[in-house]
Amino acid sequence: MSLLDDGAVAAELAAAPGWERDGDAIVRTVELADFRAAMDFVNRVAGLAEAADHHPDITIRWNKVTLTLSTHSAGGLTRKDFDLARSIDAR
Repeated sequence: MSLLDDGAVAAELAAAPGWERDGDAIVRTVELADFRAAMDFVNRVAGLAEAADHHPDITIRWNKVTLTLSTHSAGGLTRKDFDLARSIDAR
């Protein structure tokens, strides 16, 4: 999988509200009703990630879940990151 150039990353981010670039990754924090809702959300994301064979870094802080996507094997951002971000957003 090839890395996206800065222009392609900017275009993808423009179409991905809530996601921000953080170096070689994209990040989004989602605030949910409570801890149980956060865990339910994480479990839905886990199913999407398994289906895509692409796994985000996930941080849970009570009702806030931060997702970080990067294609580690490619050394940065690829189409896989934005495909998974769109799948997560469509949840």
